[in-house]
Amino acid sequence: MSSVFTTMTPARLSRRGFLNTISALLMLASLTFFGHSVWIFAKAQLAQVLLERAFTQSILTGKPVRAWSWADTTPVARIKIERIGAEAIVLKGSSGEAMAFGPALVNETSRPGTRGTSVMAAHRDTHFSFLKNVKIGDLIEVTRDDGLVFNYHATNMRVVDWNKSGIDAHEAGFHLVLATCFPFDAITHGPQRYVVEAEMVK
Repeated sequence: MSSVFTTMTPARLSRRGFLNTISALLMLASLTFFGHSVWIFAKAQLAQVLLERAFTQSILTGKPVRAWSWADTTPVARIKIERIGAEAIVLKGSSGEAMAFGPALVNETSRPGTRGTSVMAAHRDTHFSFLKNVKIGDLIEVTRDDGLVFNYHATNMRVVDWNKSGIDAHEAGFHLVLATCFPFDAITHGPQRYVVEAEMVK
């Protein structure tokens, strides 16, 4: 009587082992990537809680307040877009640490509420992921660290090369620019930026 079992050849065993190894590596890579994404998101959310507290203290005391003792930056503004439920604390200067924890007011650009262009930049997968939902006419409320509030209307959205944005920090009038990397669903860095332009409501 012939056996109902078939003996697998070494070639089949080798191929199956190879496929199992590849599957295991892909699973590990997926878990690692997922864990990294969760960590970045959690860090961003926790940082905003601490920054909100420091920002409130800045308004009350009239002095810059660090969110944690080793921070190399301080909160300078809060931006809020009520229509889409977006809100974030903005930090001073676009250093690597500042942008790791929130949107940053780019150096050499205007303070919100003053003449010229205030440029705020943040990562597309955390603090400025909401920019893709902003529409022309949306009201962008900016509260400064001195408690003064300024309103801007979104006037334009465009995609530009990082070194050809056409943004003029000294442009006449009162302008606000929110910028992030593009496209939003990319997982690697690229040369393009998504720019939301706004003008102060008089």
